[in-house]
Amino acid sequence: MRILVLNSGSSSLKFKVIDVAAGEANLGNGLGRPVVRGAVNGIGGSANLCLAGDDEGVSGLQRVVPDHEQAVRWFFERLPSLLVQVEAVGHRVVHGGDQFDRSVRIDADVLKEIGRVSELAPLHNPKCLAAIQGAQTFLGTNFPMVAVFDTTFHRTMPAYASNYAIPGELAARHGIRRYGFHGIAHASMAAGYSTFTGKPLGAARLITLHLGNGCSIAAIQGGRSVDTSMGFTPLEGLVMGTRSGDLDPAIIGHLARREGVNVNEVERWLNQRSGLLGVSGSSHDMRDLLAAAQERQDPCAILAIDMFCYRARKYVGAYLAALGGADAVIFGGGIGEQAPVIRARICAGMDWCGLVLDPSRNAAASDIAAGGAARISFDDAALPAYVIPVDEETWIARETVRCLRAGTRVGG
Repeated sequence: MRILVLNSGSSSLKFKVIDVAAGEANLGNGLGRPVVRGAVNGIGGSANLCLAGDDEGVSGLQRVVPDHEQAVRWFFERLPSLLVQVEAVGHRVVHGGDQFDRSVRIDADVLKEIGRVSELAPLHNPKCLAAIQGAQTFLGTNFPMVAVFDTTFHRTMPAYASNYAIPGELAARHGIRRYGFHGIAHASMAAGYSTFTGKPLGAARLITLHLGNGCSIAAIQGGRSVDTSMGFTPLEGLVMGTRSGDLDPAIIGHLARREGVNVNEVERWLNQRSGLLGVSGSSHDMRDLLAAAQERQDPCAILAIDMFCYRARKYVGAYLAALGGADAVIFGGGIGEQAPVIRARICAGMDWCGLVLDPSRNAAASDIAAGGAARISFDDAALPAYVIPVDEETWIARETVRCLRAGTRVGG
């Protein structure tokens, strides 16, 4: 079965066409054979389309792309012969709200529900909807398409981890709970761990760190999420590229009153002007900050990096307590996979729990190909650490095939 996977980010669209043989939907990472992969980057302005595949080689094109719907149209126009062979489309959708506890085949009701919870993920869900609409324009509304939700993986969190300590009637009335995000990424890393080590997930206790422009950490027990750092929205938790992560909620009202702005404006600051960008005052990109810290001893860049690593280390410690220990700590995402100095700083001083990195292994473990993995701790470390590249597209393809074979629909 040939699956097209569309993974919509805030200003990008990653895509992959994967051939899935019979029976492969039950596998973890390494599922199927990628035929074509690529991305449209810079959506909202002058965008770049990059393709790589068996027949395509590597190519790059540029044009103005105002939104994700147009990005999908560009990709479809570029590869019409290949897309004729596609049998289904899998879409990453960031927020599924309370309605979706599994992947579902897309219909009008599903689209309506995704739109309804878009206010909880305003930087992402509208982009996901636009990509779906772009695909339906070319393939038709009856073409098999599946929504795979980032929130679904975290639906297994126990009530004491998923609830907020606010009046129960308010939480119930407004659907306020800790949903968690990056679930596809965390599920992918857990599956990659099992594939790489040969150890079943059923008895494993894992701490997975997805570190990129958006960051989250998850505690996984027996293949199921029991806690994660993001909550009601993707704003909670770790320090991120432009998001603040955890803060005292009273700060929102305080800033609104003192700055004479409404709550929406403060939330925009916390989502788009905070995190690494806000602390450093210069960049949300960890590569820029590392260069500024090392080459110029920029104090603001140094502080931003220190805060990023400290928050992550604090969560690792918390999840060791939540799990009663762990069998592995796993790094993934752009920063998690490509920044050995950040991995080392997060793990610094954690020899008390057996988490000790091998400097040579850690330095050599960047830019591992999807489907690969590397151990970055010493062989005798009591708590092993790994770099396992996130492979969301493979996981989405797996879920798409499973959903279509099961005939799952909204509410099913």
